[in-house]
Amino acid sequence: MRGYYSDKLSAERLRRCYDIAPPRVKQYLDAEIQHVMDKIQSTDFVLELGCGYGRVLEKLCQKAKTTLGIDTSKASLEYAKKILPGSNCHLLQMNAIALGFKDRSFDIVVCIQNGISSFKVDNRDLFRESIRVTKPNGIVLFSSYSDKFWEYRLEWFEIQAREGLIGEINLKATNDGVIICKDGFKAFTVSPNEFVMLASKLGVASKIYEIDNSSVFCEIQVK
Repeated sequence: MRGYYSDKLSAERLRRCYDIAPPRVKQYLDAEIQHVMDKIQSTDFVLELGCGYGRVLEKLCQKAKTTLGIDTSKASLEYAKKILPGSNCHLLQMNAIALGFKDRSFDIVVCIQNGISSFKVDNRDLFRESIRVTKPNGIVLFSSYSDKFWEYRLEWFEIQAREGLIGEINLKATNDGVIICKDGFKAFTVSPNEFVMLASKLGVASKIYEIDNSSVFCEIQVK
């Protein structure tokens, strides 16, 4: 289902997923963005992987010097152009494991809200490319869901399914942090240990922490 976010869940439909999120989920979404905002300096060049329709990028561009969002969905990027303010925010259609940027181009590379699950790529390649384009002393930020957030996450996906945004959830197959829909959609999570292993395979240290009892962050400081 690599093209799910390009073919079925893009632009207005993707935005609808967030518009209908229940209060506890919106708290989680806001907490993730605020955590990233706290890391950004006014002089930073920031790259967001999988920017979708610009939900996160809209906030980041208010603080960073320059922001750039990439996504594989042309429809989502076209929609993002309509809502993103300012001249310091740029968009490109691009694959996160084949970034068309020079080495050491960005101060911060961001991939939050479990974007690592959405790309359906080799996560080692995803980490490797993210690190490659990050400046020395810059940081890479990935996030996934905390186990503590499971019931709220499942409730949110059930709401999306009822609205026809994603397929009917296969409750028999859905467990242990993995949500599976009957149309083939699958959303997994990355555990703290898995984040550590991914980073260590590339020879880099990672800092793992939880925020809001909802998100697990993996932070890599590039040397």
